[in-house]
Amino acid sequence: MHKFTASLTAAAVVFGLAGCSGNSETKTLSTQTATDTQTQQFENPLLKPYQGPYSGVPAFESMQLADLKPALEKGMELNLAEIEKIANNPEPPTFQNTIVEMERAGEVLSRVFTYYGIWRSNKSSPEFREIQTEMSPRLSAFFTKITQNKKLFDRVKAVYESDELETLTPEEQRITWLTYNSFAHNGATLSGDAKKRYADINNELAKLYTKFSSNVLADEEDYVTYIDKSQLDGLPESFVKAAAAAAAERGKEGQYAITNTRSSMDPFLTYSTNRELREQVWRTYYNRGDNGDAEDNNAIIKQILELRDERVELLGYENYAQWRLEDRMAKNPENAMDLMMKVWPAAIARVEDEVADMQAIADKEGADITIKPWDYRYYAEKVRKAKYDLDSNEVKQYLQLGKLREAMFYVAGRLFNFEFEPVAEGKVPVFHPDVKVWEVTDKTTGEHIGLWYLDPFARKGKRSGAWATTYRNFTTFDGKETVLSSNNSNFVKGAEGEPTLISWDDAETYFHEFGHALHFLSADVVYPSSHSGVRDYTEFQSQLLERWLTTDEVINNYLVHYQTGEPIPAELVEKIKRAATFNEGFKTTEYMASAIMDLKYHTTDPENIDPDSFEKEELKKLDMPEEIVMRHRSPQFGHVFSGEGYAAAYYGYMWAEVLTADAAEAFVEAPGGFYDEEVADKLVKYLFSVRNAMEPAEAYRKFRGREAKVDALMRDRGFPLPEEQKQ
Repeated sequence: MHKFTASLTAAAVVFGLAGCSGNSETKTLSTQTATDTQTQQFENPLLKPYQGPYSGVPAFESMQLADLKPALEKGMELNLAEIEKIANNPEPPTFQNTIVEMERAGEVLSRVFTYYGIWRSNKSSPEFREIQTEMSPRLSAFFTKITQNKKLFDRVKAVYESDELETLTPEEQRITWLTYNSFAHNGATLSGDAKKRYADINNELAKLYTKFSSNVLADEEDYVTYIDKSQLDGLPESFVKAAAAAAAERGKEGQYAITNTRSSMDPFLTYSTNRELREQVWRTYYNRGDNGDAEDNNAIIKQILELRDERVELLGYENYAQWRLEDRMAKNPENAMDLMMKVWPAAIARVEDEVADMQAIADKEGADITIKPWDYRYYAEKVRKAKYDLDSNEVKQYLQLGKLREAMFYVAGRLFNFEFEPVAEGKVPVFHPDVKVWEVTDKTTGEHIGLWYLDPFARKGKRSGAWATTYRNFTTFDGKETVLSSNNSNFVKGAEGEPTLISWDDAETYFHEFGHALHFLSADVVYPSSHSGVRDYTEFQSQLLERWLTTDEVINNYLVHYQTGEPIPAELVEKIKRAATFNEGFKTTEYMASAIMDLKYHTTDPENIDPDSFEKEELKKLDMPEEIVMRHRSPQFGHVFSGEGYAAAYYGYMWAEVLTADAAEAFVEAPGGFYDEEVADKLVKYLFSVRNAMEPAEAYRKFRGREAKVDALMRDRGFPLPEEQKQ
């Protein structure tokens, strides 16, 4: 997931701020001279070109929060000067003097955003959030000023409509369209009062997005459940040790901290025998942003929805979702909702079966309860053991973070011909001692591909979840720029001297985020704008990589017991595979509830929305099972309300899942299975290296030879096909 808010991301992609940073050994002489001049010019380390090995790396060791605001201000000043020069060029507009110059602009600001993203996601603090609150509206105004630069848009439009377009390469044609469309889609065609109001709305939204995410982070940091030794019943030893360490870090030596993050909440609800405590931890987690206090997000949600609706109305759209999906694979909210509704009935029907199995066990044990949301994980684990004789904690003993990383490297070697070698400590600066770095090279030629940074553990000031990003993207238009990629997670660190053990779901997430990194590292494009993502496609590559976790090569070589070193027993593997679709009702329903609500929020007149009740009322209409809640309840739905990256687009995970299931079947059908060389070559060529230089639907057809079919997804989840549901 990207390091900036969605509005910053979109603008960064359009205006050349997303992949043109750093210096390179293969830069032209003129560019290198300019870089040397910049190095001498800037005293602020956040502005300086990347220095050191590997064509330059971020100066994370020199990060000082006092430098951030002046760096942002200087970066915007320099970028605006570049834009004005392009807009006022007296020469007739051409691809080279307009589009390429825009791709080149913003190099300095791009570097500043690298550091800004680290503070925002990996090491936030009250002091940073003060700067963020002040600068977010100023950044929004800055980007809006560029979008509304009429001279600039006229030049872009002239290139887009020129005869020259037909003479350009396919990638050049596409980035010209991407640039033109981003202007037209973001208010460039407006004038007068409408133009001013559009800018004002962007400014207001930037403040609200910052406030929303700050509120959620505050609740994650401030609401920690501390328990004592008498309350540990049922919890695995590895979790107990990690909880003790988390408490000690917070000055609560001798206690155990259940932090308000998914990676802590989830295992606690799965294993704790204390139902009262399970409910407390559950409510604490799912009430983030919804506690009726100064950090409550409900009023902010309504303001955001009203402003978004007003903004797209200025552009002539009926609702926000219609505007958002126009240039996505789904094309419109009706198509996105149609996909949801093909899967939803089967998902909630499966939940009914799952709850019945849980209730039967609870009754048999004499629990005298009705299954509630805080019971679901606990009794699901009992059902898993009863039905499949599969103990999640037993599986966890074979899922060591370090060994899984080696497994990912193995997969990358087989599919992408990449080799990962650890970089000596101290050679490359990092922003926290937990961060490690690897050099990525081509196994055959030894060619340097880039670096991979890993920041795996949860800590105070780090936002929850898992995400991937880059500090520099691959480009060649100004000399070759190599990749600086990063994966970030929130695993609960194992006790001192012991490996970190994670759940099967967390292992899938680990592979998922590494899929994003491989997407970055395998890029073979010329221009920065080719790295812009299509939201309902960009999760596809990462979701697909999850499938390699269950390949024999990974299971037989990298899933070993953390104490004995013995490989995972074949009978346990068989149990895992037999239970592959276990609890699929829960997983699909909690995700889809969030995706459907996202679409409903953005296709309903916001005047009729009271966030406190809208979520409850709409889910009731959908027959949402009472035993499950949305994966991301509205007041903490950062994907949608802390920016615009996934707004009206959270369905994209399911859209991508259709592609994933269909593409996985291509490997299953191949002679070499998931390591078939011919299919792997097509995978890299059409689905990874091309990034957004080719329209996604066309790229997928080139890989598969046809459109993707939803049937593969239904088979994958053990659901009846849509036509079977009607019978």
